[in-house]
Amino acid sequence: MKDKLKIFSGNTNISLAKDICKYLDVELSHAMVSEFPDGEIKVKIEENVREKDVYIIQPTSTPVNNSLMELLIMIDALKRSSAKRITAVIPYFGYARQDRKDQPRVPVTAKLTANLITNAGADRVLTVDLHAGQIQGFFDIPLDNLYAVNLFVDYFSKKKLSNMVVVSPDVGGIKAARAYAKKMNADLAIVDKRRKNDSESEAMNILGDIKNKNVIIVDDMASTAGSLVEAAAALKKAGAKRIMAAVTHAVLCGPAMERINKSDIEELAVTDTIPIPAEKKNHKKIKVLSIAPLLGEAIRRIHNGKSVSELFK
Repeated sequence: MKDKLKIFSGNTNISLAKDICKYLDVELSHAMVSEFPDGEIKVKIEENVREKDVYIIQPTSTPVNNSLMELLIMIDALKRSSAKRITAVIPYFGYARQDRKDQPRVPVTAKLTANLITNAGADRVLTVDLHAGQIQGFFDIPLDNLYAVNLFVDYFSKKKLSNMVVVSPDVGGIKAARAYAKKMNADLAIVDKRRKNDSESEAMNILGDIKNKNVIIVDDMASTAGSLVEAAAALKKAGAKRIMAAVTHAVLCGPAMERINKSDIEELAVTDTIPIPAEKKNHKKIKVLSIAPLLGEAIRRIHNGKSVSELFK
């Protein structure tokens, strides 16, 4: 595997790339990814990749546009260097929230981004917990969408909580919440909310019994944490005993940390699909779980032509 496999990283989450390489027992391959004086991305692949199976680790998170351009330019550089196969490993797929035309005269940025990655020369994509399942169909190349559910289930199972209820913070997350509830042998509840705008939501009703129960809110991402905090407040008001949360992608921008600090959430478990600054990683309410073993095992299976779906059975 070491002879044919090459793993590169953009600048967005080098620590995750190193952890994946450690899991696979391979060296992180060398590439120069910098900027010209005017801000244009400059890339040079610094080792031979001819006829190699190449993986680029690069979430398209903050700085979103730079991260995306680094990914696209690295794909192009590797394609022109005669790599045999290029897999874009995008732990967090940005521009995913605009996945349909829900209003007149708006873009579908998830489809646009999929087109850019495909046209740049990627042969396949590996990602984690897409914001919307239909995004898989936006790609005309193979895509493997991994799920962090087992990671969170293992973590919360060790707490040996009784009277557990898994809660979806909105109707759109019911399918994912049901998967968590099934694996944790817990009940399911839903917060029916009405969104005010892109960063604020107002919790309305709770569907399910959560009184005197230990509650775990599950979601794919937390950006400004408005939905998460509103859901927690509604659950507490309805009589929930302890409130915890599991979120795959810790975007946590703007007022997110201030909201979480003041919230009824006892603990927020997240993964490192997005690099997490030390002040957030060491926060008393934040628990960071490594996604590297899951991505590393998926890369191993793809490289060896084995099933990726077996990881979730």
